[in-house]
Amino acid sequence: IDTILEASELLAGNGKVVAVGCLAQRYGKELAAELPEADAVLSFDDYAEIGSTLRKVLAGESIVPHTPGDRRKLLPISPVDRQLASEDVSTPGMGPHVYRKRLESTPWAPLKIASGCDRRCTFCAIPAFRGSFVSRDPGEIFEEAAWLGENGVRELLLVSENSTSYGKDLGDLRLLEKLLPLLVQPEGIEWVRVSYLQPAEMRPDLISVIANTPGIVPYFDLSFQHASNAVLRRMKRFGGTDSFLDLLSAIRIHNPLAGARTNFIVGFPGETDEDITELINFIEGARLDAIGVFAYSDEDGTAAVKLDGHLPEHEVQARHEAVSKVALRVSEDVARSRIGQEVSVLIEEVGNQGRSEHQGPEVDGATTVETDEQLPIGTIVRAVVIDAIGVDLVAKQIQS
Repeated sequence: IDTILEASELLAGNGKVVAVGCLAQRYGKELAAELPEADAVLSFDDYAEIGSTLRKVLAGESIVPHTPGDRRKLLPISPVDRQLASEDVSTPGMGPHVYRKRLESTPWAPLKIASGCDRRCTFCAIPAFRGSFVSRDPGEIFEEAAWLGENGVRELLLVSENSTSYGKDLGDLRLLEKLLPLLVQPEGIEWVRVSYLQPAEMRPDLISVIANTPGIVPYFDLSFQHASNAVLRRMKRFGGTDSFLDLLSAIRIHNPLAGARTNFIVGFPGETDEDITELINFIEGARLDAIGVFAYSDEDGTAAVKLDGHLPEHEVQARHEAVSKVALRVSEDVARSRIGQEVSVLIEEVGNQGRSEHQGPEVDGATTVETDEQLPIGTIVRAVVIDAIGVDLVAKQIQS
């Protein structure tokens, strides 16, 4: 909303402001009524004809905002029946693309592999407005990967609401394991990174492919959300301390230096002091490279809003602060433990700053390479970690 207001102020009547994306999809008519600064509020269903729609907006025509609905009802319940049905349902990022020009100059780029989610986590509203899970055609994914490689991209970040489900609607629950090695093949692509892995859907072959395949960075973005079995059940999620530690152990057996990150929600309705203690103990034992900690707040339209045991705001914030301190301490300790390790670093900025394989773009730490020259952006170099500053690393280039 702040961005829309800022854009309207900057344009000062010399252009048009159009709201698109999740916020626009979720609130539609309500957002349009409350935000007259937006000249149009578009839904996912407008994307197929986005060019002609925007021309109408520029011509001063009024676009009737949509009435939001539950997009999970637009596709069949059975995943294998969705591909054909999805041809008639507008899904962001899906379908053939017309490639023109990258808007960013970074040496990494997101690559969408699926849309929607079939899970029913009680804290999450995403499935209702993004719809049921639909995998993108593997041929389209490969085509976009090749185009990105031709246009300066060195690292692909595979994105979706649940990457571990990729292929289930295409009749192959192991399709991700088959797709990943192919995405390293296009010229220019050096790294492929997978985001948002569901712990309950991880499988031995997928762990092995991510941990051991050249070009696939050994990096596991695992959506734990909590460690207490009781809290996770209230979230309608699976797992707990023991199964999560077993998963991390299986990963590290394959690759002891693999990176791992996660997010946690604290202050969830019904969470006890014992649950927080278990979460803190898990964080200390799991030794993750990067940890996001979020304070629970009610999300419109979610089942968690109606759960009993809501905590006072001051208690939620106190727990958030306590867990965040532990998470930062552990991540900094893990960073220090990497001193002496050899790493590959993708240079992203002037000053030889980049990321090692265990560091995801924008959300994790960074690695600065000490060398006598300015390394070209997009270069991948080998280096030895010589220091850690917080969660960030300093490494000295290995001269070949």
